[in-house]
Amino acid sequence: MLFSRARTIPFQLRLLQAEDASQLFYTIHTNRAYLRQWLPWVDGTLNVEDSLAFIEDTITQYKQGECVVAAIWCENRIVGCIGLNNIQTFHQKAEIGYWLSRNYQEKGIITRACRQMINYAFDELKLNRVEILVAEKNRRSRSVAERLGFEEEGLLRNYYRHRQEFVDVVIYGMLKKYWKSS
Repeated sequence: MLFSRARTIPFQLRLLQAEDASQLFYTIHTNRAYLRQWLPWVDGTLNVEDSLAFIEDTITQYKQGECVVAAIWCENRIVGCIGLNNIQTFHQKAEIGYWLSRNYQEKGIITRACRQMINYAFDELKLNRVEILVAEKNRRSRSVAERLGFEEEGLLRNYYRHRQEFVDVVIYGMLKKYWKSS
């Protein structure tokens, strides 16, 4: 075939709920080696109770207008999460974060999920700015921000510690007036 197209599969975003804790933990646990490369919280997620505590925390923050965290459901199971974090209504901005199971990579899921969440941020929450902070060496995640048309705005040196090392983070930004919601 001369032209090939990435296989896309349907998915659904749904706010995390307490009954998702077991499945969320299972997904994290079975992808632990893959996810821990970039995500510091993975090593602290040791059991279902840790996942439940995370979900309860996100529900509390959601009620306070501080975050919106959704499970990415595909083929009747949780395959990842996406969220608007650090929502600041006064400044009309938030950060978007995401992760996806290794087996569901390269199917367009994260890019499409980000589009949905960004549309929600701009259209429903009336935000003006969405940021994506990505470890400088995480090329796959950086390419998501770039595909979405985010502008690389700078480097935050030694932004956080992960596995005994400081990590530099690239900050990407998107303003509502430049967002194409297609």
